[in-house]
Amino acid sequence: MSSPVITASRREWIEPFTGLSQAQFRTLVRLVAERGGEEIQDGRPGRQWALELPDRMLLVATYWRTNLTMRQLGPLFGISHSAVHRVLDTLGPLLAPAPVRKRRTDQIAIVDGTLVPTRDHTLAASSKNYRYSANLQVAIDADTRLVIAVGDPQPGNRNDTIAYRDSGMKEQLAGRPVVAGGGYQGHDEVILPDRRARGQERLPAWQEEWNTKHRQVRAAVEHCFARMKTYKALRDHRRAASTLKSTAAGIA
Repeated sequence: MSSPVITASRREWIEPFTGLSQAQFRTLVRLVAERGGEEIQDGRPGRQWALELPDRMLLVATYWRTNLTMRQLGPLFGISHSAVHRVLDTLGPLLAPAPVRKRRTDQIAIVDGTLVPTRDHTLAASSKNYRYSANLQVAIDADTRLVIAVGDPQPGNRNDTIAYRDSGMKEQLAGRPVVAGGGYQGHDEVILPDRRARGQERLPAWQEEWNTKHRQVRAAVEHCFARMKTYKALRDHRRAASTLKSTAAGIA
């Protein structure tokens, strides 16, 4: 094993490589430790990780932020590229938001889909951005604007109303009001913008006002996508399709 080039013990390197403050990084390390990150070995009985937990957490955050390849990350942290894969596969899922057991009955969710360019063609499909992509459904809380659910990625040529159903998002948001765009027709629980009837030239003023307010509320989920995609792993997902959901949930 070679000496690592970057390490969490050098605190000045945390923010440039991860986009996180030192306090945020410490919080994530503590969270992963509480969820069992310290006990996980590297896949071989009796063999401990070569890196301490803070360095493994730094590796995960660095990968998500920069989207460096495994062969680039390995030398940076003094481990093999296969060990990088094991670190990502074990720590990444531990960062996903924990399911909320109790919610207010009036808590409103905002849902939308975004296309994530994906190299694994077992999932990806040619989509409207002319790239092989996956349709990722994400829901946020309307009050806190924090992510509360991430759906199973769907092929990028699926429209949102089908992806909402097939991704499991519909079940995750069951029993609560959901705000979504006009592409989510056919779901009774979804609050949609008003549409013109056949032959109607324009909507009445009160419906136009409603649609304006609806767009303003729904814009929050677009802002969430913009923040999530500052992590470049969601701009070009090179790993197996099975890891996309845990990557998106961890970044969220």
